[in-house]
Amino acid sequence: MNLDQIKKLLERYNEEQSTAGEKQLIEEWFEGIQQPVTHIPDTVIQQDLADVHAALQKNINVPRRRTMRLWYYAAAAITLLVTAASWFFQHYTRSVLPAGQAPIAKVDNHKEIIDGFYIITTVKGKTEHLTLEDGSTIVLNAGSRLRYPVHFSTGRDLFLEEGEAYFDVAPDPAHQFTVHSGGLSTTALGTSFNIRAYRNEQKITVALLSGKVKVTATGKKPVVLESSEQLSYDLQSLQVTRSKFNTPEATGWQQGTLVFKDASYEQVRNAIENTFAVTIINQSDKKAWTYTGSFRQETLQNVLETICLTESLAWSKERDTVILKNKK
Repeated sequence: MNLDQIKKLLERYNEEQSTAGEKQLIEEWFEGIQQPVTHIPDTVIQQDLADVHAALQKNINVPRRRTMRLWYYAAAAITLLVTAASWFFQHYTRSVLPAGQAPIAKVDNHKEIIDGFYIITTVKGKTEHLTLEDGSTIVLNAGSRLRYPVHFSTGRDLFLEEGEAYFDVAPDPAHQFTVHSGGLSTTALGTSFNIRAYRNEQKITVALLSGKVKVTATGKKPVVLESSEQLSYDLQSLQVTRSKFNTPEATGWQQGTLVFKDASYEQVRNAIENTFAVTIINQSDKKAWTYTGSFRQETLQNVLETICLTESLAWSKERDTVILKNKK
């Protein structure tokens, strides 16, 4: 087992494909690790990997006469592997800063420098306010990841690799400001706009609050949006749709307001998880949603009761996990 294999296991966690138990264990380890390590010798890494491998073998190689309990040992091995993987990921994937450069300030341990780029990652329940060196400001929604250069040069290119962000762009006609998100590139000069691009949602949406932006989808002609217009890019059909919107629909999340308009289950789930720092598991047979409604600084209980009443679902909560089931 090598470091790449460990990282692949964590990719399942990042893509929300891990089990509830694995997810909880990983997040508890993330919470418990406070001191980042900027450099660890390869020999130490290899030795630690060998120790993990040996521990796994010890848990998996149980006597055949106890085959009825093999599942128990397999589960224990998986738990050990996920725990070790999360520790390695947190400690070993941080890049080494150039000589003489001080470590950057941490924001909830989710900001770092890698290859000359800031990497900002937000967890559920928390947003992040950023000010760039050109004076532009960004509000990054929960469950998001943004990458941008430590210093801009010929242009201002940013990469919203996951999630949602609101951009208020400082005017600079000589240097275009472009945000790359999935299959879309959004270019603006002196404007403000919101981009929503969660990986588990079917659409990427760009909503223009002021000024103008040029949005280019892969293989499509550029579209210039006017104020209060939005563009939706369907990741399955690759179709581009242009429409009007109300401001709260695009930016309500900044004030803790949830606004849904014909929202899919994934859109509703992401909004609730990001606002209340919970995990939602849908065990019902109702997966195709077109939910419309709004909640202004409501409690989690009120939001769930209202939505479940509309969708004819039952819900329960244990710690930070919400289970949706068919109503009996």
